Amino acid sequence: MAKPLVALLGLGTMGSGMAKNLLKAGFPLTVYNRTASKAQPLAALGARVASSPAEAVAEAELVFSMLADDPASREAWLGEHGALAAAAPGAILIECSTVTPAWIAELGATARARGLELLDAPVTGSRTQAETGQLTFLVGGPEAALALATPALQAMSKEIVHLGPRGAGAKLKLLNNFLCGVQIASLAEGLVWLERSGLDRDRALEVLRKGAPGSPLLAGISARMTARDYTVNFLLSLMAKDLQYAQAAAAETGVDLTTAANAHSLFERAMAQGYADKDMSGVIEPLRDATPDGP
Repeated sequence: MAKPLVALLGLGTMGSGMAKNLLKAGFPLTVYNRTASKAQPLAALGARVASSPAEAVAEAELVFSMLADDPASREAWLGEHGALAAAAPGAILIECSTVTPAWIAELGATARARGLELLDAPVTGSRTQAETGQLTFLVGGPEAALALATPALQAMSKEIVHLGPRGAGAKLKLLNNFLCGVQIASLAEGLVWLERSGLDRDRALEVLRKGAPGSPLLAGISARMTARDYTVNFLLSLMAKDLQYAQAAAAETGVDLTTAANAHSLFERAMAQGYADKDMSGVIEPLRDATPDGP
């Protein structure tokens, strides 16, 4: 049975890995990226490269988007030469970007007005998981649409979690990244404290990794912080954005994410000092550079 035609909008850290796994699984794939040069490695692997979102989706049965934020997603779907107006009848639209529930609601309503179904399917995982096909998709939307998208999702993932109606995926993804961002900010402060404490850093970190504070995130991020290797697995600027989006989404339910606000201020500080395009673990560097208080 022939595989459905797939379009993928966005070839950043995550989208490029997703595209490679779709090609590896045999899906005919058209890609679009605002910076066209990022599409050339995929063209060499067999992807067709489009010059606009509209061109990318014209014949696609499944349309994936993996972009930075609400404005980038809006431009790709609804902007000049946008994907939504050009999408084929019956196409399933899958928004994998980490965006606000409010934008998902608007995009979903606009899609339905054209007779199209939208799934919100953001992911957990970073560059390594995208490249190895080990993402987890957090899906909101109709089961029938998900069933049609599942074979392509499976090519990119280790797990697909259907959470309920459209918007559920966006909400859980922001909650997930809120908890991650706060832990990373706390780790940055704790590690700088540790480095100035006179303790053996490596032995102390081993205790922390094995103890109650330990987590896969702490293990991975602390290794990058100690090595000062900020090769991008997850952009620092995107975590700052996600913390901001999480605060806004929580506020709609009457919850004030005070810890997110504190973490966001640290990420903003790192961005101001030139770490926006580095890995999110680089959030520690402004703290390392700060002069300790004292005589």
